[in-house]
Order: sequence, then structure tokens, then C-alpha cells
Amino acid sequence: MRALLPYLALYKRHKWLLTLGIVLAIVTLLASIGLLTLSGWFLSASAVVGVAGIYSFNYMLPAAGVRGSAIIRTAGRYFERLVSHDATFRVLQHLRVFTFSKLLPLSPAGLARFRQGELLNRMVADVDTLDHLYLRVISPLVGALVIILVVTFGLSFLDGMLALTLGGIMLLTLLLLPPLFYRAGRPTGEQLTQLRGRYRQQLTRWLQGQAELTIFNASTRYREQMEQTEVNWHDAQRRQSELTALSQALMLLIGGFAVIAMLWLAAGGVGGNTQPGALIALFVFCALAAFEALAPVTGAFQHLGQVIASALRLTQVIEQKPEVEFSQTPSLVPEQVALRFEQVAFSYPEQTQMALNDITLQIHAGEHIAILGRTGCGKSTLLQLITRAWDPQQGVILLNGQPLREMAEPTLRRTMSVVPQRVHLFSATLRDNLLLACPEATDDALSSVLQKTGLGKLLEDGGLNSWLGEGGRQLSGGELRRLAIARALLHDAPLMLLDEPTEGLDATTESQILDLLADLMRNKTLLMVTHRLRGLARFNRIIVMDNGQIIEQGNHAELLSQQGRYYQFKQRL
Repeated sequence: MRALLPYLALYKRHKWLLTLGIVLAIVTLLASIGLLTLSGWFLSASAVVGVAGIYSFNYMLPAAGVRGSAIIRTAGRYFERLVSHDATFRVLQHLRVFTFSKLLPLSPAGLARFRQGELLNRMVADVDTLDHLYLRVISPLVGALVIILVVTFGLSFLDGMLALTLGGIMLLTLLLLPPLFYRAGRPTGEQLTQLRGRYRQQLTRWLQGQAELTIFNASTRYREQMEQTEVNWHDAQRRQSELTALSQALMLLIGGFAVIAMLWLAAGGVGGNTQPGALIALFVFCALAAFEALAPVTGAFQHLGQVIASALRLTQVIEQKPEVEFSQTPSLVPEQVALRFEQVAFSYPEQTQMALNDITLQIHAGEHIAILGRTGCGKSTLLQLITRAWDPQQGVILLNGQPLREMAEPTLRRTMSVVPQRVHLFSATLRDNLLLACPEATDDALSSVLQKTGLGKLLEDGGLNSWLGEGGRQLSGGELRRLAIARALLHDAPLMLLDEPTEGLDATTESQILDLLADLMRNKTLLMVTHRLRGLARFNRIIVMDNGQIIEQGNHAELLSQQGRYYQFKQRL
């Protein structure tokens, strides 16, 4: 239960709306009980009056009560659903924001051990499961408790013993059945949560890896594993359905026992009246209606196992301590950036080999540097340390003489523009994806940067309102690269970090992009990771890396004259 406390705290933001939903639910249940109780008594009283030959009977007042109860029940049910679901959606909205705000500082170090499909399942399915906490647990439980008190209090004006008997049976049912079925349903609920996550993770991996699975003739075997998980999932759902049916049957049995008890006890007299007549029907129908209010409670506690399991899965992720912590002291964004690495060493978690080893490097303000080397030599890791995706285990990185650890995150993010290897686009318009880099940019500025990066044809159909789709699937790899460069240019930071920016571009477009970067970033610091040798003569300095170390550095002519590793790369062209 403690796992739910952080998420229950989010309910305080909408406590009045949630309370209103519970009040409306209670009013609706009371109206339903009043409708059935009053109707049963009214019909019975009318029959008794007719048999007794009594000709004076006020039928107007109970008839008005029946109509009023029916109207209140209908209106109350409508507004209760409206308010409760609106409040739940608002809580889920804040829960998603809360969860994402906890996940963001963990990236990438704290999230590296989770697969993308598993994280997606925890962010979506597990968060959605938490809505059961209010709609299926808290609201029915509070409503049932209030109903017991109100019914017992109301019936006590007619007969205290009968009222306490009915109230005692209902209270014992409320205290015993929910914990019983919670314990019975908890293993199944936890299994359902685990199997659901495993199945969605397998499905995501199967869809993403169709090409590889088909090439290696593993698609059938992988599909069989996924189908076995689905069978286990359905089996767990069947067990939960059986448990739900058992709880409903037991509730009906107890409700039937309560009705029989009321019929037997009321027949002996009500409130000292040995001839209770229609009052017998009042107690019997009240018992029937009151147990309808308790019906959702036992089923609700079966879902509590899923809710707690989902909360634990989320807590497992969001309660991790971030590997990188930023200073809270704000500072101004510098106009120019100089970087210095002093004996920096870094290795990834659970890796014995050093990704970077004893890196000492001075980058002057306004200098354009290309970082060259074979795959896995530490080029991209160098850029990740500058963005503070990770912190080095040894050494220090200085930006304008200030350690990166002492810079506030907003300042650091505004100081640099990054073009990563993997370009992420949202399923939104072209304008929306560009405005991520510069929310205040005008349409003219957006169109201009698209023209400069050779993406003018994207404006031909729908213009900036063109829909890019999930991940920009209709764009080529080269267009994705240029769009990322366009966003980096819009961000207009004094430091630009480029990781393979010309990958997938033809020679002509690559030359245009490099010329554009050289022109627009003339007075800014630029670091470009690449394994392509075209256009490197434009850079002030070229750094060649191998095995996490800098083995050569100098300009294009100097490195060629040394006939070292850079010279060997050029000879292979």
C-alpha cells in the first residue's frame, strides 16, 4: 500500500472535484435506495389499504417521492460520471507529467537498463491502470461506508434493532470481503501487469525487428514466444474473471440472507407494532437496494493488486537517483564558448573498457573542429559528456573556465545546439517540429531556414502545416538530417555539436550543408563528429581518436604532412 502514497498525493490538486464526484455517487446511490424502498412500500401500502377497506390514503406524497428519487438518480448518475471521469482524466494528466518529469533527469544513465518497449508500457499502460484507484476503489469504498451509516440511521427511526441488524450485516460484509478478495486476487493482478508489459514489449520488438527476424528465419520462433505470452495473459484474465464471478455470487448470497433476515424479523413487528403491514416490504426492499451499493466493492479490490503492481513498476523507475545533478544557480548564456578537457576519463556502466581515457583538449572560442575516428573510438561519447548526458569519472570539463557541473541546466541547454545521430520527430506538423528549437520563431524564419538547408520542397504541398507523421516516415534519411540541422540553426546557440550531420546525404548536398554551417557559425564554436573526409579542409583543426584517446590533431595540411592515421584514411579514398 505504501507504493500508492506518492500517487495519492497528486489527488490533492483536484481534491474538490474528486470529492464532488464521491458526493454525487453517494447521492445517486441514496436516490436508488430511496426509489426502490419507497416504491416497494407504496405498492404494498396501496394493496393493504385496498384489502382493509380504508378509503382515505395519501398517495400524492409517496408518488412525488418516487418521481423525485427517479429524477435525482438519473441526473445524479449523469453528473457523477461526468465529474468523476473528468477528475480522473485530470489526475492522469498530472500523473503523466509527474512521471515524465521524473524520467527526464534519468536519461540516459538511469534508463539504459530498460528497453524502449518496457519504458513505453510503464509510461502508458501502468499509468492508465492507476485510474482504477479512484474510480474502482476509493469512490465505491467511501460510498458504501456512507450508505451503511445513512441507511442504518434512517431505518433506526422505525426500528432500532432491525436497523442495526441490517447495518451490522452490511458493515461486516464491507470489512471482510474486500480484504479477502484482495488477497485472493493480488497474485493474479500482479501476474496480469507483468504479462501485459511483457507482451507489449515483445510485440514492439517484433514489429521493429521484422526485417532482421525475416532475414535470419527467426520470425516464426519469435512469434511463437509472443503467442505463448498471450496465452498466459488470457489465462490470467480468465482466473480474474472467475474470481470476479465468485465475489458477485457471494455478495448475492449475503444479500439474499440479509433480505430473508429482514423479512423474518420485520414480520414479528416493527417499532413495537405487531401488525407492521407495508413496513415489512420497506425493510426488505431497502436491504435489496442497499446491497446493490456494496456490489462494486469486492470486485474493486481485485483490481487493487494490478494498481499496486503498476505503482511499484513506476516507482522502480522514477525513484532512481539521477546520475547527473545540475546546479540550481541561474547564470547568463555566454556569447562565445571555449571548452577545455582536463585529463577526462569515462567508462559506461558495467563496462570494463574505458570509452575515453586521459583526454586533455583545449577548444578556443569560435574554433571549428572535426573529430574523426573509427566506430567505437569515443567520438560520440565526447559530445555526450559536453551535454552532460553523463559525467566523467575522472577529470573535469570547463566551459569558459567554469566546470560544467556548476552550470544550471537551462543555461547549459541554451548554450548549445545539438544534432544527434538519431533524429527524433513527433507526429505533428512541420511547424510544430521546428518550433521545438525556437518557440518564438516566425513562419518567415522557419521557411527561411528550410530553404537554406535544402528543404524548400517540404513547403510545396501543405507548407508549414504539412503533417510529418510518426517519426517523419515519409522523409528520407537525408531529409531527416537536414531537418535536424535546421532545428539546430533555429536554436542559435554559441556552441554547436554535430554527430554525423551529413550521414545519408549525397556529395552535393553535403558540400552545401558544410558551406552553410561554415557561413552561419563563423563566429561560433563548432564540434563535428564524422567518419567522412569530405570538406574537412574547412575546419580549423581535425582531431583523430582511437581507443578513447586523441592520437593526432592539427589542420588538414599538417595532418597530411605527418603521414599518420589521418593520412592513412585519406589514402583509402
